[in-house]
Amino acid sequence: MNVIKLGGSLLDDPSRRAEVLGAIAKRWKSGEQIVLVHGGGKHVDANLKRLGIAKRTHAGLRITDGATLEVVVSTLAGSVNKMLVAELAAIGVRAAGFSGCDASTLVAELHEPIEGVALGHVGRVTGGDPALINAVIDAGIMPVLSSVAEGPNGSLLNVNADTAAAAIAIAVGAEKLVFITDVAGLLDETGNVVSELHAPEAEALLVSEVVTGGMRPKLQAALHALESGVQRITIGEEGGTNLVAA
Repeated sequence: MNVIKLGGSLLDDPSRRAEVLGAIAKRWKSGEQIVLVHGGGKHVDANLKRLGIAKRTHAGLRITDGATLEVVVSTLAGSVNKMLVAELAAIGVRAAGFSGCDASTLVAELHEPIEGVALGHVGRVTGGDPALINAVIDAGIMPVLSSVAEGPNGSLLNVNADTAAAAIAIAVGAEKLVFITDVAGLLDETGNVVSELHAPEAEALLVSEVVTGGMRPKLQAALHALESGVQRITIGEEGGTNLVAA
């Protein structure tokens, strides 16, 4: 079983999204078992703006108060999730969309404040139960998961989609985890794609200024998955960055 995470601007670009989903559908129809995990931050931003709710972030994370959480859940678990399910159906793939909070697929704890700033309903993923994913896969249906997790006492938490994808890959014992985004792979200081990266090199990059923005949590999630037994990690599509243990 393999896990693919979709994110970045490709979720906003219908032609690019169709191209990627078409490639995923081809692999699925050839017999590959795939779990699709997605983000949708730009869709959330657009809906917040439409409702007149200010976007607030700190240390790369979305500060998620009650009103923002409602938008996050309705956007990720609702419109974005069902958009992907419908587009897969249109190209002949039966898919079931749900979020990480369903059947404890993703479990998270409340994220601690960072530099004294409370993040609200933001979670740190601690694990998950693959039972629902396995049942859907066994029925010949592709699972499509949004990054909303189950928090303490049945609460809902907004979690980083890259971290969610890594946790899902670990929970299902995936052979491969692929992060498909709007960049070709991890870029070095000269702007070229790094084709292969060993774990110690990745750790060194994380304490440098080379890895910035959304690539930082992506690389952290990739390292965690690799250390937890996922055999192959790719950032970007074919020709992107392959992360290896040693």
